[in-house]
Amino acid sequence: MNPLPSHPPGDGSAPNGTGGSTAGAAALPTFSPLYQQIKALITQSLQSGEWKPGELIPSEVELAARFKVSQGTVRKAIDELAAENLVMRRQGKGTFVSTHHEERAHFRFLRLMPDAGVPHHPDNRILDVRRQSAPAEVAQLLSLKSGDAVIFIKRLMSFDGAPTILEELWLPGAIFKGLTAERLDQYKGPMYGLFESEFGTRMIRASERIRAVGADAGAAELLGVAEGTPLLCAERVSFTYGDKAVELRRGLYLTAYHHYQNDLS
Repeated sequence: MNPLPSHPPGDGSAPNGTGGSTAGAAALPTFSPLYQQIKALITQSLQSGEWKPGELIPSEVELAARFKVSQGTVRKAIDELAAENLVMRRQGKGTFVSTHHEERAHFRFLRLMPDAGVPHHPDNRILDVRRQSAPAEVAQLLSLKSGDAVIFIKRLMSFDGAPTILEELWLPGAIFKGLTAERLDQYKGPMYGLFESEFGTRMIRASERIRAVGADAGAAELLGVAEGTPLLCAERVSFTYGDKAVELRRGLYLTAYHHYQNDLS
């Protein structure tokens, strides 16, 4: 796989387009709607582990009493959390903390869909797992210092025996201590489920960039195609609570029988 592209640093401009503050200038007051404040408080409880993945959270009535606001305000906060996949409503049962062990969570992050048939889980073959120093580009994207430890994973994913996705992942070494090839081979669920249950790290959003590339010699051999075959290259940074980057993933997708699907709303 080709080396990661470097990313230029931000332009250093201040928030709200102010262009930076001058000495002695008073800070502008900020306003947040009440439901947004309640949403932030609920998110803090999710982040702290008060309610763990898969667990039922208190009812809207209970949360309204806890925060001394109306039930409608709580409902609006939970509506946004549900839209962001942080919680999940179940008819007649209540609201639960979302978990990567749910079937639908797998396809929230894997957007490669078959041209025919129904989406299903690929078979994984772990090619490499090692602890190493973070390359500069990786460190920048994960907000690490250059040379900090990262866990590098390389795997090949196949659908119905046909190699389709070649992935490389980088994870902060401080968070994922003890992650080994043996553990990945033993675990049969989604990788994000393993990260959630054994390393206490839940991916809640991701930023992704997609471009077309030609298969280099190494990728071509693993995917069973000719060198130069068109592939989709998706580079994704995943974040946990507090907008903390906790994974860099770069995947090469063979789209002979699959397509990348993204539902916009």
